[in-house]
Amino acid sequence: MSNRETCCELVPKDYPITIINSQKYSDCHIVEGKFRSPFALHLPGLVSPEVQDAFFQMVLPLQWSSDYKPMCIHLAGTGDHYFWRRRNIMAKPLLKAGIGAIILENPFYGLRKPKDQIRSSVHYVSDIFVMGGCLILECLVLLNWCERLGFGPLGVTGISMGGHMASLAATNWPKPLVLVPCLSWSTASSVFTEGVMSESINWDMLQDQYMNDQLYCEQLSKACKIVDDPFACNLSKSFTVQYGIDLAEELKASYVTPYELVNVIKMNDVAESSCQAITDKASSAAKEKIISRISSIKNIPPFIPSKNIIEMKKRAKEALWFMRGMMDECTHLKNFSVPVDTSLVISITAKTDGYVPRRGVSKLDEIWPGATVKYLDCGHVGAYIFYRNIFR
Repeated sequence: MSNRETCCELVPKDYPITIINSQKYSDCHIVEGKFRSPFALHLPGLVSPEVQDAFFQMVLPLQWSSDYKPMCIHLAGTGDHYFWRRRNIMAKPLLKAGIGAIILENPFYGLRKPKDQIRSSVHYVSDIFVMGGCLILECLVLLNWCERLGFGPLGVTGISMGGHMASLAATNWPKPLVLVPCLSWSTASSVFTEGVMSESINWDMLQDQYMNDQLYCEQLSKACKIVDDPFACNLSKSFTVQYGIDLAEELKASYVTPYELVNVIKMNDVAESSCQAITDKASSAAKEKIISRISSIKNIPPFIPSKNIIEMKKRAKEALWFMRGMMDECTHLKNFSVPVDTSLVISITAKTDGYVPRRGVSKLDEIWPGATVKYLDCGHVGAYIFYRNIFR
């Protein structure tokens, strides 16, 4: 699915879509539809029954203002169940500019949430990969459908998790496509290993599972690669001090697998304190300096992990780097095709984003030359609250 040519072949251009309801209101025309996710057809054993059918709402103006009928797919951020939030915050305001919207229900959310799942908490890490695979193919279905109906130009957008899913979907569309990823970056690996979301993961449990099936996990660890230089992230100082500059440069020369990195840690008998995702030394003075600069309510303080999560990550270093490698393998944009026209990509990013750490991670405009990146002077939550007009 990371190759555009082979991915497009997975979805026929005339893929069937069923219209469930169509109703006109005073301010818009809403069409509701559904279709079987192509991912569920190709890999049925991975997709639970509730997730297999994709549901969407299409929000249209009562009358188009020009001969063009621009349409944008809106993908959900974390916790964005059903359609009402994106419909009212993003879709309806865009109608004033003559832009229609398709709001796709996220796998494992809303109408597609498994009965035994609590809120947005998926049961397994693998569910995140299933979610991404479903959305990539479902966006291809909807984009093909829009072309058949005469809509265009076409675009895709999303906020936070939705922004990254939109980026993945855009890499597999074989034509120019407007892409506006908001509050996302080039990989999901830092989100789950360093950012705020890392505190929602039971690292001790993952470490136990890793050690219980170590042979299987080691094979996967050798197959997937950490794309970005591990010495450039929050581990950098402790690694270079412990290993020496030569070793650091040697590992930086090429992709490193989680298996190789963990072995380096073990062979060099590195002190436990150097194996945490965010080091104790990540200088409290530097943190205080950053925090002291925050003078506006829009600037939410940067994320500082709790002592408990730091200690847990120390104990779970194998699971931590395994997660980093798996996430990079499946979500890093370097592993996917480059969009056909990168000049149509505008990324909106928060400067002090504690949910999506960018330190040591490839820059989006370096992976996709020609793309535009705009930085908001705030954090992740502040951007969503105060700058939604820029997202539109």
